[in-house]
Amino acid sequence: MATLQRIRNRAGLLVAIIIGLALVAFILGDMLNAGSSLLKPSQLEVADINGTSVQYPDFQRKIEETAEIYKMNTGRTQLDDNAWTQVREQVWQEIVREAVMGDVYEELGLTVTAEELFDLVQGSNIHPIIQQLFTNPTTGQVDRTAVLQFLKSLESNATAQQKAYWLYIEDQIKKERLLTKYNNLVRQGLYVTQTEAQASLAEKNRSANIQYISLPYSSMPDSAVAVTDKELRAYYDAHKDDYKQSASRTIEYIVFPVTASEEDDTNTRKWLEDAKEEFAAIQDNEQYINVNSDIRFEDVYQKQEELNAELSDFAFNGNVGDVFGPYKEGNTYKVVKIDDFKNLPDSVQARHILINPETVGSYEGALALADSLKSLIEKGAKFETLASEYSEDPGSAVKGGDLGWFRKNQMVKPFEDAAFNGEVNKLYVTTTQFGVHLIQPTRKGKETKQVRLAVLARNVEPGTQTYQRIYGQASKFASENQNGEDFANAVTEQKLTKKIARVGENDREVVGLEQSRSLIRAAFQSDVDDILVNNEGSTIFEFGDNFVVATLTGVQAEGVASFEEVKLRVDLAVRKENKAKALMAKMKEAVSGEDMDAIAEKLGTEVMAVNGVNFTMYSIPALGVEPAVVGTVASLQKDELSAPVKGNNGVYLLKVVSVAEGEDTDVATEQQRLAQALGYRAAYQAYEAQRKSVEIEDKRAKFY
Repeated sequence: MATLQRIRNRAGLLVAIIIGLALVAFILGDMLNAGSSLLKPSQLEVADINGTSVQYPDFQRKIEETAEIYKMNTGRTQLDDNAWTQVREQVWQEIVREAVMGDVYEELGLTVTAEELFDLVQGSNIHPIIQQLFTNPTTGQVDRTAVLQFLKSLESNATAQQKAYWLYIEDQIKKERLLTKYNNLVRQGLYVTQTEAQASLAEKNRSANIQYISLPYSSMPDSAVAVTDKELRAYYDAHKDDYKQSASRTIEYIVFPVTASEEDDTNTRKWLEDAKEEFAAIQDNEQYINVNSDIRFEDVYQKQEELNAELSDFAFNGNVGDVFGPYKEGNTYKVVKIDDFKNLPDSVQARHILINPETVGSYEGALALADSLKSLIEKGAKFETLASEYSEDPGSAVKGGDLGWFRKNQMVKPFEDAAFNGEVNKLYVTTTQFGVHLIQPTRKGKETKQVRLAVLARNVEPGTQTYQRIYGQASKFASENQNGEDFANAVTEQKLTKKIARVGENDREVVGLEQSRSLIRAAFQSDVDDILVNNEGSTIFEFGDNFVVATLTGVQAEGVASFEEVKLRVDLAVRKENKAKALMAKMKEAVSGEDMDAIAEKLGTEVMAVNGVNFTMYSIPALGVEPAVVGTVASLQKDELSAPVKGNNGVYLLKVVSVAEGEDTDVATEQQRLAQALGYRAAYQAYEAQRKSVEIEDKRAKFY
């Protein structure tokens, strides 16, 4: 079904329109291996949403159904870890949204009737999803006939999978329509008054050119201000909301990297030395390279100056079949064989006609059209005329298809091959990821001798013995250190590099350790001072080319962090407050008039200037995000000197030098703009407000 393929190709739009995908994973844990029939419902609970239990079998069934849709969207037969993560998170978000908004829609009487769905799919108010899927690329209009034909084909010859896919699309349309209705109701309850619009215009129209003096907090060393424990406690008590945290764990770990040894280096070189004779005798260099080399055969011709001196001397003084090496380049040993010589131009001038297969319905259709155009040109039709009419490369179509001069490696490989290897003024048809091209080389630069090299390469990588040796080191460390105290002592005695990480329950990785979800899960299943254990009961975790041994050193509960946990952060905040007080007093003492230069001289700094500051600015050039400065400037009159202002990065003294008034007096347009912005914000905030009113206990982390 061709239309279904078009739907798959555009499926990214479907997800973008409805609900964005976040990244959190969900997989079945070892606890289910004993058989789900032996488990209580509470053990299979993925979440509790307002007292309603979400069970693993139901959640997993929805995941598998959505995964099938995902496969159809992408054309994949299997999903990787990242894809599964996206699918699981999409299902989770949809379950939460339905739980949060279901009762809201019901209380408001919001529904999507069968008649309304019909209208959205094939009636007079076609939904944007259907518009995108069934728009005729030639006319730019929705092809209603194609919609009807597609729906009829679903009834007659569609597979169960295709029918399920269409039901999914309909379901997404209904969900989006309900959300739109709800958001529209919220928007209709919002209003921006003329007074608000006039105030907004006044703020936008007034801009000030200012002078300022700044005393950055960084100009005062931390040791210059005293901080007492009483101050720290008082600040912490007054700002507890700033120290709210999710549940987390602190781990310390040692990484035993598996890196290639000198023996691995020697073995790699020897392998190439042993293979050199066979490589020299082989006839099909490309096949041999692609089977035996860590780097695939490259069909590239190079000039003498494009090679390093040693390789250039070998290549351009040798014959086809000559072999050079092995030699080391970076972390790779190479043996090079001269494969071919050609005289090729440095650059080519060419023109082309690009045909998009989607426009004509298929690659076969695009190839047929290219062949037809080729025949017309060979019979006397003008290339320029056909290019302007048929080419879908807008940049060159207006110039009769002319691409100008270009050098090697500027175009995709199939296009470059046709242009550089083809004869001048002859026509060639080739395909690339952009579509089907009708190419005509029109001029060529000076030809030079170029060489194509076949490169047999082998990366220096750790061998089996190296892995066993490093694993032995990790195993010895783990077996000798069975608790946190032993771990810490061993790190000190052996002068090992210890790393520390703080992780949340749903984090996917420890930074720097690929696919390290199992380490995070182990941290949440352990007690402080435990050596972490993986699913197989081993104290050694393997992530990529690293073995890891870790211990749990801290447990942070959800809620407000304790004073001791955040004492360092509190200390920094209080020191900043005390610096601000000291710098403001210093600045106030220096003010003896309105002469900014004299004040700056007393403070040992200089007067700076910024133009065009108004109340709508988020940040100020050279100062950064300083809302207190913006607010103060907005309230000052011309030539008025401010009191010292405490900012985010320092203390400031401000003076308005001049004020410019804008001429925008269109209150109605400003009122409309503010209402639109308010509506956009409310659409997000309304859902978030509803979500916050629902108790959600997320237990997905138990299962992966």
